[in-house]
This record gives sequence, C-alpha cells and structure tokens, in this order.
Amino acid sequence: MTCREFADFMADYLSGELSADARITFEHHLALCANCRNYLTSYEETVKLGRPHSTTSMPPSPPRCRSS
Repeated sequence: MTCREFADFMADYLSGELSADARITFEHHLALCANCRNYLTSYEETVKLGRPHSTTSMPPSPPRCRSS
C-alpha cells in the first residue's frame, strides 16, 4: 500500500468498513510509516472537532407570515 492509497482508505478504516484483507494491509502500512500515523492522528482529530457541529440540529424555521 502506498501513502496515497492509505489516505484514500482512512475514512473506511475508521468507520470499520474495510474488508479483513484491506484492514491488514492498511495496518501493516500504518506500522511502517510514521508520516501516515501522524496523518491518521490529524485526520481523527479533525473528525472529532467537526462532530459536535454535524450533530447540532438546525433551529426550526420561522412560522409563515400571515400578515399579508
């Protein structure tokens, strides 16, 4: 697995959607590549920071104006 391929599979890895074979290959690359370990850590932090905003519901729409 190249670093480029690693980056392409990060989201699937974190969500548990990789096949067993792909996960083994991904984790093997992760064990060998410090740059990708750092990149994965940064990606995980970014996801965590964005999570509170993505789960916040929008305020209700204002009621329709009936004064026309």
